[in-house]
Amino acid sequence: MTVARHIPNAITLARVLAVAPTAWFLWTGAYVEALLLMAVAGASDAIDGWLARQFDWGSRFGAAVDPLADKLLVGTLFVVLTVKGHLPLWVAAIAVGRDLVILSGAGVYRWLFGHIEFEPSQLSKANTLVQILVCLLLLLDLCQFTVLSDLPAAIANPWGIWLVAVLGVLSGIDYVVTWGRRAVRESRASA
Repeated sequence: MTVARHIPNAITLARVLAVAPTAWFLWTGAYVEALLLMAVAGASDAIDGWLARQFDWGSRFGAAVDPLADKLLVGTLFVVLTVKGHLPLWVAAIAVGRDLVILSGAGVYRWLFGHIEFEPSQLSKANTLVQILVCLLLLLDLCQFTVLSDLPAAIANPWGIWLVAVLGVLSGIDYVVTWGRRAVRESRASA
């Protein structure tokens, strides 16, 4: 096995390690630095996915950790933005609560059946994309770039916030229903 095969996993791990400094920059008001790290994280997510698909370097580790890295970054940003007063608590509760329900459900499913295949739905992918875009728009607004004026804030709040909430609820319900059905089928098959 070549070392190059592990590049996507290394990029994913670097993205996980970037969460703490991104949160710190956001917490301390270093918004430009937080925005830059988030942009690097977004680009690295695209690159590691492309490498995994292009060169068949995908792995079970990458399939499991890549979405967790995204959720860790977005969830951390939502919490910090909420604590700092830039996002309403109810939006962060929906976003983080959804992810906790999904992670808990995945853990229970794996415990009951010994295996789980990670496959995000299109609705879940749309949810993550909107969450990232709203965080980016809020960070752009916090950076107070004179060129952009109030455009990012006008898009992110209230439209983006409501879209995050609606997609969070719908994609959470979709996961619970889909994986609940799989659990019933799996339990009937093993009975």
